[in-house]
Amino acid sequence: MPQLGLLHGRAWAVLFGQLRRPPGAVCIRAVHSHSQVAEAALATQLKPHQEKSNFIIKTPKGTRDLSPQQMVVREKILDMVVSCFKRHGAKGLDTPAFELKEMLTEKYGEDSGLIYDLKDQGGELLSLRYDLTVPFARYLAMNKVKKMKRYHVGKVWRRESPTIVQGRYREFCQCDFDIAGQFDPMIPDAECLKIMCEILSGLQLGDFLIKVNDRRILDGIFAVCGVPESKFHAICSSVDKLDKMSWKGVRHEMVAKKGLAAEVADRIGDYVQCQGGVSLVKQMFQDPRLSQNKQALEGLGDLKLLFEYLTLFGIAEKISFDLSLARGLDYYTGVIYEAVLLQTPAHAEEEPLNVGSVAAGGRYDGLVGMFDPKGHNVPCVGLSIGVERIFSIVEQRMKTFGEKIRTTETQVFVATPQKNFLQERLKLIAELWDAGIKAELMYKNNPKLLTQLHYCENMGIPLVVIIGEQELAEGVIKLRSVASREEVAITRENLVAEIQKRLSES
Repeated sequence: MPQLGLLHGRAWAVLFGQLRRPPGAVCIRAVHSHSQVAEAALATQLKPHQEKSNFIIKTPKGTRDLSPQQMVVREKILDMVVSCFKRHGAKGLDTPAFELKEMLTEKYGEDSGLIYDLKDQGGELLSLRYDLTVPFARYLAMNKVKKMKRYHVGKVWRRESPTIVQGRYREFCQCDFDIAGQFDPMIPDAECLKIMCEILSGLQLGDFLIKVNDRRILDGIFAVCGVPESKFHAICSSVDKLDKMSWKGVRHEMVAKKGLAAEVADRIGDYVQCQGGVSLVKQMFQDPRLSQNKQALEGLGDLKLLFEYLTLFGIAEKISFDLSLARGLDYYTGVIYEAVLLQTPAHAEEEPLNVGSVAAGGRYDGLVGMFDPKGHNVPCVGLSIGVERIFSIVEQRMKTFGEKIRTTETQVFVATPQKNFLQERLKLIAELWDAGIKAELMYKNNPKLLTQLHYCENMGIPLVVIIGEQELAEGVIKLRSVASREEVAITRENLVAEIQKRLSES
């Protein structure tokens, strides 16, 4: 019968098409044949997978699932980060996971090759967002916003060979804070560095240092050393690798791969291997070559002012002026910074974990103008917290010390020692939920009391309310502390108040 019904339906469709089809219209039979071809092609694609007896279920390379235990830790990290952003007056913002491809191209320099392109699905060429900064600049230009302090937590995607042991993934979460608008120099920049210090101190990851430089100083160094302007971005990208490669390796890349004269590379080496504090800023002011470059002098002047503000904020000792810091992204125009852990383990028992920088950012005054039809710029400065890398450190610490993580926030468990008390348990738990108390019960009609109490101990639930025949007859509920195993009888009308009192004291 189903086959007959199908034939009847097709015949009806063809008949209807013949009666109603205008001249030159496509025949439904032809459309149907196209859909059959498509279905056959799909079946051919799927068939090999279905026939594989050794099919491996796995996540895509460079991605991972997060277990409930991992999610608890991740959410705590994110809560601390976001609460700091809010404390500094930031508003939340979200943007699509993908953007028009043209919005992302030519914004990242050599890293543009890592952008994930999507197939054309609706007449638009799209790409997954590479970071949260370019979408923010697009948002400001599109909505003609001239001033904004915003934070954004979201996933980004990079088509690179992932090194999972270093906390690098193809899909990962970023936490960004940015200040957009025209303000007096270095005040927003200093606040960004203060925020980085607050977050890294609050997360107790161990000692850290924030390296600071300025792209104008770097460009000035390249200019006075004899780098052709057309090679500035390429050479900047090489310098950016000094945290992963020796100067010898970076110099080889500049000369052998990027065609820079050896003597020019050597002159650059004299500068980019320098680091220090405000005294190095003053020293660079006196440098006979660098002091002749207008761009470099502007950058040095801003850094001198920045260190004054950082001293007032009480964080100057955490900041190092490091001429090797380059930040490879093309959109940076001024001050740039990057936080690294000096000693990843906070305890001697831990193994060192090489995770690279855990936070970074800088000033990008020209990015919004790249989206604005009239080229109107909105100066911006911001930072990004490396959540995945921080998470790798915290995760390792948990394994080292065998810390037990509660995966739920349940405060009270509703239990019974007797059969046929499901209805009473349901009424009781509804009262607790309605009062805003986080409560659970066992999804069984007649669970054993010992099973219920063991569940509470295993899940770390602090309180149990017990209702049975005796409690029902006396109009009371037993309230039990899971840790001490002490029980008290509480009248039904006072139960919620007593639970709330105990929870507030714990």
